[in-house]
Parts: sequence; structure tokens; C-alpha cells
Amino acid sequence: MNTSTRSTGRTVWVAGRAMAVFTLMLGIGYTLVITGVGQLILPAQANGSLVRDGDGEPVGSALIGQPFTDADGAPLPEYFQPRPSAAGDGYDGGASSGSNLGPENDDLIASITERKAQVAELNGVTEDEVPADAVTASGSGLDPHISPEYAAIQIDRVAAERGLDAEQVRELVADHSTGRTLGYLGEPVVNVLELNLALDELEG
Repeated sequence: MNTSTRSTGRTVWVAGRAMAVFTLMLGIGYTLVITGVGQLILPAQANGSLVRDGDGEPVGSALIGQPFTDADGAPLPEYFQPRPSAAGDGYDGGASSGSNLGPENDDLIASITERKAQVAELNGVTEDEVPADAVTASGSGLDPHISPEYAAIQIDRVAAERGLDAEQVRELVADHSTGRTLGYLGEPVVNVLELNLALDELEG
């Protein structure tokens, strides 16, 4: 075996050992450490911010919206409704996206007009009272929140459907509302899944 062949063999052996060591350290060890730290310090967030019902069963995530509709896709009147979703067939975490349609797109204008009429009819309000988030999807298509204004126009309908006092439902909305981050970032929001779960638990 000549010197060149031996040198190449040593180089390959050293490179192979380095690759194995760094694969164990960074590919496996680092992953296990970060996973362990996440489970120790922020277990809820590390496991998907799951929301559970009264029996402890997961019913969704506090970070991902979901529809509250019947088998035909019609909104269930006893539940607060989320904003529309353009992610896949709706709230698809594997296809997160907005509609990507511009404000002057004819299809977008038509869908907003149709949604506005439907939301107004469902909640017994005028179309002028329907807020923007009731008829437009978020950029991700997964937003689990609605504006306090959209929640407000749904209170009377949900209360009537469930035989509850409107003020009681209004208090639940307030309990599941979040203000601006640090007092000035973003807008106040209401988590729809957590609010609807609280309604079910109230009646259960």
C-alpha cells in the first residue's frame, strides 16, 4: 500500500469518526437535551398547547382554530364561530396560508359580500355591524382568535340557543379575552375554542 493510499484511508477514517461523533452530539444529544428542557420548563407549550375538556381529553390546541359546524358545514348556532380559514379545507395545519387574493380581486370581494350577509343573518345584526375578521381569513388560516367586536355580535344568539342569560355569556367572553401584549402590541382577542369549551362545561 503506497503512501497516498494510506493517507486517503486515514482521512476517510478521521472524517467518518467526526461525522459519527457530531451526529450523536448534535443530531441526537442536542435534540434530547432541548426536548427535555422544553418538557421541564414549558411542558404545555412543548406538547402543542393542548386544550382539554372536563374529562381530560384533548379537544384541540389553543394556538390553532377549528370549525364549529354540522356535517353539512353549516355553523352550529349554540357555539361562537371563528373567523374563516383559507388553510387547505379549513384550519389545516399542514397547509397553513391565507387566500393570497388582493383587495380588488373579484372572487375575494364576492366571498366577503356573501360571508357578511350570512354572518349578519345568523346573528340578527345589520351588515354594517359585521367586523372584518368575521369575513376574512388570517394570514396563516389557523388563527384561533376573534376580535371582541365579533364575539359581541354573537353573544345574544349563543345565549338564546343555550337558554342562558346574555350577561352570563358576556362574562365568559371577558374571561377568555386577552388584551394587547405588554399593553400596546397587537389587538385584544378572544380564544374561540376555550370559550366554547367553557360554555359546554357550564351546561354540563
